Amino acid sequence: MKITRVTVTPIAFRDPPLLNASGIHEPWALRSIIQIESDNGHVGLGESYGDAPALAMLEAVAPQLVGLDPFDLNGLRRIVQTTVAARRPSSLPGAELAPGSHASKAVANAHSAFEVACLDLQAHHLNVPLVDLLGGAVRDRVPFSAYLFFKYAQHKDSPYTPDNWGEALSEEQIVAQAARMIEAHGFGSIKLKAGALDPEHEVACIKALKRAFPNHPLRIDPNGNWSLDTALRMAELLGDDLQYYEDPTPGLDGMAALHRESGLKLATNMVVTDFDELRRSVAQNSVQIVLADHHYWGGLRDTQHLAKMCETFGLGLSMHSNSHLGISLMAMAHVAAATPNLDYACDTHYPWQEPDEEVIKGGKLPIVEGCVKITRAPGLGVELDPHQLAKLHEQYLGCGIRQRDDVREMRKYKPDWQAVKPRY
Repeated sequence: MKITRVTVTPIAFRDPPLLNASGIHEPWALRSIIQIESDNGHVGLGESYGDAPALAMLEAVAPQLVGLDPFDLNGLRRIVQTTVAARRPSSLPGAELAPGSHASKAVANAHSAFEVACLDLQAHHLNVPLVDLLGGAVRDRVPFSAYLFFKYAQHKDSPYTPDNWGEALSEEQIVAQAARMIEAHGFGSIKLKAGALDPEHEVACIKALKRAFPNHPLRIDPNGNWSLDTALRMAELLGDDLQYYEDPTPGLDGMAALHRESGLKLATNMVVTDFDELRRSVAQNSVQIVLADHHYWGGLRDTQHLAKMCETFGLGLSMHSNSHLGISLMAMAHVAAATPNLDYACDTHYPWQEPDEEVIKGGKLPIVEGCVKITRAPGLGVELDPHQLAKLHEQYLGCGIRQRDDVREMRKYKPDWQAVKPRY
């Protein structure tokens, strides 16, 4: 079996005005959809970042894969490494929000995008679900967590009709947001994206969630936007309300100090994003839980390597998420289904994406009782909808965004907004 064609299609879909440590989400989220076709008529799918640096690398690699055996993943990695070395990418502002678009992650990001599509192609060729290529399923239902955000009611300048989630700034609004997500999808745990408003207010919202959902494990994620002093002060207020404390303060040193002084379990997708950082974190005991993301860890097989390392060093494991669609959700679910030591429900932005903007046939995937189900359908178990792909590509062409910049977007609301971290 040989690869005959590789297509990379940039897309854009509506993204709500979600607040975070750097500012606010822009009206459009960017992704890329990868299709790898083989000489026996099968097609493998992948989904990755759509920001300009990542997209340029995908487009540079794609034509070089023609003629490659999709089972030759070592060959794929060599092609990616050679291409990245020749292009010597640099990072643009905003890369910290999507580590896969950071220059240091160029190889891992590009390899992951094509590896998922190759694995999907392999599985279609063998007529088995992709999870079987990863060792087989240890679970067929993968748990995810409700992912809450502080948000405005609508975007500045109203580029399209406001989403139906409405404003979420107060304790009552955050609790209502959680109730709606749990009612719709049955989530058994709750994560609050923090680092956007006053820390005491964000902790008060966690307290309100604890009162409203006493049996739901809670997490808070300030995205490294709290100083060590603030993180320690908030830790005292939070007490034992948290399942884990995610990236409250910047850096491996800061996280190590916080754990020593607070004793709380710390999770990260910011200070441990590759195997070198994992090695240094273990030496310092900086974090106790790693949030994997196959998009910037190098793919599904490298995510399994990470899982084994976490098991070796006694670390917990879960999964991080950026804005994504169903192909990425199913890739996450397949590797999670094959990972015995998945200790916590995974993150996903998926409930925030509009139902009429999915690129797979049949529309949005169901999340039932907080879980995504793995079936015995071949590959990822999804098929591309060409009409939807064309629609989202047209939105990309017209949206005017080519690189995520939440700081720039926030300046529409607050002209003097600066990129400061930690802010509090």
